[in-house]
Amino acid sequence: MSTVTLYTWIGFIVFLVVMFVLGFMSARKTKNVSDFAIGGANLGPYVLGLSFAATYLSAATFLGYPGWSHAWGLSNLWLFLAIIGGGPIGVLMVAKRVRKLNTGQKSLSLPDWLGDFYNSDILRVGTGLILLFNIFYIAAQFVAGARIFQYLLDMSYTGGLIFIATIVVLYVFAGGAFADIYTDAVQAVMMAIAGTFVFVSGIIVFWDGSITATFTDITQKLAERDTNLIEVFNPDSTHFYSFGVVFGAIIIQWAFASAPHLFNKVLGLKSEKDLGKMILTYVVAASFSLVVLFGGLYSRAALGDNVAAADLALMEYATWAFPAIIVAILGVVILAAAMSTTDGLFVSISTVFANDIFLKVLVKRGIVKVDDQKAQKIALQISRMAVPLIGVSAFLIVLQPPAYMGDIMWIGISGVAAGTMGPILYAVYGKKKAPARAAELSMVIGLLSYLVIYFGGISPSTMTAGAVATLIGIVAMVILANTLKIAKTPVVEKEENRHRKIN
Repeated sequence: MSTVTLYTWIGFIVFLVVMFVLGFMSARKTKNVSDFAIGGANLGPYVLGLSFAATYLSAATFLGYPGWSHAWGLSNLWLFLAIIGGGPIGVLMVAKRVRKLNTGQKSLSLPDWLGDFYNSDILRVGTGLILLFNIFYIAAQFVAGARIFQYLLDMSYTGGLIFIATIVVLYVFAGGAFADIYTDAVQAVMMAIAGTFVFVSGIIVFWDGSITATFTDITQKLAERDTNLIEVFNPDSTHFYSFGVVFGAIIIQWAFASAPHLFNKVLGLKSEKDLGKMILTYVVAASFSLVVLFGGLYSRAALGDNVAAADLALMEYATWAFPAIIVAILGVVILAAAMSTTDGLFVSISTVFANDIFLKVLVKRGIVKVDDQKAQKIALQISRMAVPLIGVSAFLIVLQPPAYMGDIMWIGISGVAAGTMGPILYAVYGKKKAPARAAELSMVIGLLSYLVIYFGGISPSTMTAGAVATLIGIVAMVILANTLKIAKTPVVEKEENRHRKIN
């Protein structure tokens, strides 16, 4: 066993012990489906801000995105702008109003929130089914874990895939949102430290008398490998080959801020007045983490094309530049990043089956006849039993390792954004209550547009396809909301009055 492998096993075992202790403590707090989904809506801004950052960034930040930097060079730094610019704007535009509206609705998830707001079970169930796209997102995180186990722990890719899937499934099965949020906060701090460390390391390794001279030297080394690596828009890049696709990346990052597993974090905030603190915490943590993008540039400058796979470029650089113990610590941080996002995704998807379909449709409509106490117990069981089914589905998607884990991840994100952003934005910004049919049609139009644009081969970029489809869904929502009529029942009028006061 190599020194790196030994250190990685020690670090990962210590990390797992800490995470499972927190998971066990969280399981004791998880009494019903509300606790499982959003931690009882009783969480503080700093913990939630760190959790939001860890969930938003994921293992893609440390494997997939540096892999893009390695493959496409300086053009990938547009991703930093997209995430730091688009993400917070999305949160600021949507989160505060969503939080206000939810004080009355008491919804537990995105499908629940949309279904309650528009009084539409079609929208509730349809949005829930759209969330199954996030199985691709989970699959990408499994790839990250499998790659690390393969690279540092001498496992086969399939063995690593089984190992990471089993760990995450058991962990989320026990603790739900309490486990997700509190451990994510720890993982966010780890990610911020690791990202900053990698960024600074390159300055030290390539030092040439001054910071300006150092980055000039790095740029020259990249140009020697391939002149496209120093272009503002790299024609070889899938996502950053023109201003239009860069704008698409910013739009989809903006839309991603309302993704279901992030949406749950907003609903879990104890006090609305703390939302600003939560967002600031997220921005700071994300900024320190995202400078890890430079690790892919360092890897290409130092090693050229001599890496096992683009997704492993950062680890190849770390092995080249750092002592064994640092490589092992970085590997543990990446595993933590994979878990930090994956557990949140599991919670959001499992909540669909337990709350959005079982409680809000089957029980509420009397299709399943049980009393409230028993219904809550069954819902919690459903949410937990859904976890292994989701895990197996994600596992099967990536049995064959993809060229870029980031591309697999964005298949899920873009599909969800395309189908949900129209109804979400109109709910928080529309001057009048829109009819449920408008939201339902917007959901369908946005999703179908994405399927045609990406899977039909019109755009090779998942982010661009998602951005265009999202905009189509939003435009469709605005047009339909102003052309379709809504039945004026007393309940609808009461809801419209409440909506006007909030806006």
